[in-house]
Amino acid sequence: MESLFHPIRESGSLSDRIVTLIEELIDSEALGEGQQLPPERDLATMLGVSRPALREAIKILEAHQRLIVKHGQGVFVGLNKQDLVRQRLANLEISLMELFRVREVLESTAANWAASSATVEEIEVLARILEEQEEAYLEPVDFVRLKHLDALFHMTIVSMAKNRFLSQTFAALQEMIDEGMETTLQVPGRLEISRNDHYRVFEAIKDRNTEVAAAAAAIHINGAKNAAMKRLRQPT
Repeated sequence: MESLFHPIRESGSLSDRIVTLIEELIDSEALGEGQQLPPERDLATMLGVSRPALREAIKILEAHQRLIVKHGQGVFVGLNKQDLVRQRLANLEISLMELFRVREVLESTAANWAASSATVEEIEVLARILEEQEEAYLEPVDFVRLKHLDALFHMTIVSMAKNRFLSQTFAALQEMIDEGMETTLQVPGRLEISRNDHYRVFEAIKDRNTEVAAAAAAIHINGAKNAAMKRLRQPT
């Protein structure tokens, strides 16, 4: 293993240079997953670096899952870049699935309650949001405005349900969606489906049909989930 490590002489942060070297060895499979690195003293000597700089690099690599530190046993090779990407993708898929399951529960319930409690004025507000969406659909499609109006449409329905705990929970969820997700409306075919879904939810609420409103909302969220998963799996 000594032949893999050589003194580091390039310019830049010493710990960053150590990180780069070890990552290159892992990604090239010169170091295999699960392989144990030399003891700290020996590795520092091989690299021609101080032990504090090496410890800092190991901390960085551990945080990035490239190395695994087992106290009392040593430091072991973690995931290479390809496996790391696969793991992160799997974790993102699980997170998305959980997010949309919660959305389905909350928003189908909100649509149900909105259909039974919405005032005429509130239904008119929802209708105006749909009118504004129609303007944003015109070519060239204004996806930034559509994302805002889409969120407003959903939040308005939650507000119409008249349950403060539901509103608070959805507000926190919406904040997560805004921070962590790009709009799914740019997935091919999704724009028209989402547009039709919104009208079905709106008509059910206007007609005071609680069951249809809940079902339409659930269908809409399920479609958004499928579009989000499709977008996530697309090669970059």
